[in-house]
This record gives sequence, structure tokens and C-alpha cells, in this order.
Amino acid sequence: MSTPTGLDSLLAQLRWRYACKKFDPTRRIEPATWSALEAALVLTPSSYGLQPWKFVVVETAAVREQLLPASWNQRQVVDASHLVVLCIQKHFGAAGVDRYVRRIAAVTGAAPESLEKFRGMMVRDIAEGPRSWKINDWAANQVFIALGNLLTCAAVLGIDACPIEGFEPAKYDQILGLAAHGLAATVVCALGHRAADDKYAAQPKVRFAADEVIVRR
Repeated sequence: MSTPTGLDSLLAQLRWRYACKKFDPTRRIEPATWSALEAALVLTPSSYGLQPWKFVVVETAAVREQLLPASWNQRQVVDASHLVVLCIQKHFGAAGVDRYVRRIAAVTGAAPESLEKFRGMMVRDIAEGPRSWKINDWAANQVFIALGNLLTCAAVLGIDACPIEGFEPAKYDQILGLAAHGLAATVVCALGHRAADDKYAAQPKVRFAADEVIVRR
């Protein structure tokens, strides 16, 4: 029996994608496609559903030029169609939990008092328990879930992307005014369309064999 077409397509797109090193600066992502990618970011799962993040879409060319030296001069940040800075909400705590509980009540119609036990569990874990000692690390872990979701959705839609950890977070925070909003840049993702002469596009994908990385018990 042959593999269903949808599965073939998914794996083909994941094999097609790579960390794009050279974008075509003349090509833009279609607005409807970009709206879908933004919606995908919003739909990213997170621990408890708390969503301790903000996604800063840098649209101003002059600002991107300012970010270039803080990005180890990687041209993707200015040449890509879109640039997203994925940020944590620093020192996430009880206030963030309460905001989420209010949102649950608003969306589901649940009475706030019915959510008190759930709220207490989250506060004890996130704001008061051992996890609170490294809460920014916890938030960064959630942000990387969002990054993975973005990369996969972009690949499925035929959009090139390059995740970037090679940048100076403190300078990003300063240029984008993030600290004033309690945010910290965690990882960057450039998205667009690969340049025809990006030599990395044709390189074979290097992955360990499945039996080396998947363990069955």
C-alpha cells in the first residue's frame, strides 16, 4: 500500500526546508500566507496554555538595518520578506496566570470562581514552586515550541525560513524597546523566499538515521 498523498507532501516539504542563508530581497510573502503564519504562531501550544511570549514582527526597513550589526551581520535579517523576534515575558508569575484565567473565562464563559483551583495549581507551580527559580528559562522553552511550530508551518506553505540564535539579545532589546514592556528577545526567525544562488539550498540534509534517534520500549 502506498503512503497517502498528504503524508508524502508533509515529508517532502520538511526535506525541502533548510535554514535559508540567502533570501531574495525582491520577493515578498503574500499577505494571506503571512496572516496564516501569524495565526499559526498564536495557535502554538504552551505549558498550561499560559503563552508567556510576544512575537515582534519587525516591518520597518530602517529598524532592520539597525539590527544587522547586532545579528553578526547576517543579511537574512534585512533581506528576508519578514522578520520575527520571538520574546519571553520576563519574570512570568501570578499576574500572568491571572491574565490567562481571565481569558479562559472570557472565551469559554466559565465562572471565574470555577477556575480558582486551576489558578492555584498554576501559581504554586509557576510563581511559587521550584520552577519559579528559573522562570525565564521556562518561558524560553515555550518560545522555542513556537519557533518550531513556525518553521514547520512555513515549510508546509512553501515559505523559506532561517532561525537565528546568532545575535546579541541585549542590543535587540534596546533597539526594539523591549525592556519597557517586560520582554526579552530570545530567538529570531527570518522568513521569505530563497535566492536562486543560495548554495546551501542544494546541499543534502544531514540527519542521523531514525534507528539512532528513535528509541522504542
